[in-house]
Amino acid sequence: MSHRLNQNLNSAYLEAANRLRPSGSRKRIVAYVESYDDVAFWRGILDDFETPDFYFEVKLPGRDSLQKGKRQAMSNVLSSKQLGGAMIACVDADYDYILQDATENSFAFNASPYVIHTFVYAIENYQCYAPSLHQSVVTATLNDRPTVDFEAFLREYSQIIWPLFVWNIWGYLHDDYKSFTMLDFCGFISFRDISPQHPEYALAQVRRRVNQKVAWMQQHHPNAKKSYASTKQRLRDLGVTPETTYLYIQGHTLFENVVMPLLEPICTLLRKEREREIKQLAVHSQQRQCELSAYQHAVMPIDVVLKKNTDFKDAPPFQLVRAAIQRLLELNHTNNGQYDINTTATAPKPEAAHPADTAAGSPVPESPNSL
Repeated sequence: MSHRLNQNLNSAYLEAANRLRPSGSRKRIVAYVESYDDVAFWRGILDDFETPDFYFEVKLPGRDSLQKGKRQAMSNVLSSKQLGGAMIACVDADYDYILQDATENSFAFNASPYVIHTFVYAIENYQCYAPSLHQSVVTATLNDRPTVDFEAFLREYSQIIWPLFVWNIWGYLHDDYKSFTMLDFCGFISFRDISPQHPEYALAQVRRRVNQKVAWMQQHHPNAKKSYASTKQRLRDLGVTPETTYLYIQGHTLFENVVMPLLEPICTLLRKEREREIKQLAVHSQQRQCELSAYQHAVMPIDVVLKKNTDFKDAPPFQLVRAAIQRLLELNHTNNGQYDINTTATAPKPEAAHPADTAAGSPVPESPNSL
């Protein structure tokens, strides 16, 4: 028996509350997310799907604590029995989308129509979507001068790390992930620093580290050739390709250890360039100071810009997110007013409340820089 009022709050209860509203009023769908950053991210997505019949309210899962995260959103507060048409979870996919039915958790995660996930690893992967990075740099610096071809850079980076990424997923699928953990993988694919003038040097360093680890994995798993090929095909069937690997690696690693080391020096360079231009064009010192002050107040830190980035909605994985939300709304529309008598909620009792692409992951050839 539940000892807290909020433990009685589930989708069926919210559905019953919706039915008590005046005829013609919009039905509320509560969407629980993982953290503060996710509130703005998912709000920007769900806005596009509100209709005259339904609207969304985005919330954090912790009603009596500050706990956050995917586990809290889906397990501690929102069990599978609590989720439904009026209460959903919007979370990062992590590796659960890729693992599909390999584990009990990933199967339940992918099978529920009331769990809307990113399909890429996390929201940070969308925020670092390659075609949107130039616009993010322009927003951060107010300087539109082209520097690095971000799409080419992340495409080549993805191709470099692809064989090692397949090995990492292979470990999770074959219960051998402890010999090559995600933390280990992220260490091999992270950048230490990137020169805006010669980003190919950083790519070459990652390529060497990846090739060394791939050779080590081949040596220590000599019988994995067939299962490795099967893992590679599994990833391709899910839409993961050598050119888009960056979208499926750990989001924090991509944001903090790949994209930020690339963009920060570029933004510094472009800001200094703009400031020099202001100093050269200023007629007198007062004008120079006013223009510099105005410019410095107008620019933004690139990490802040990325966290507000919404220019990813044409990304192929995001079309799967759209389709999942659309299916949810269609299911709600079909079930509107048709509730099973066994799932109809009753109001919580007040007395219960308490206060408070190479064979077997072959090394990537030392090809000339393609940027």
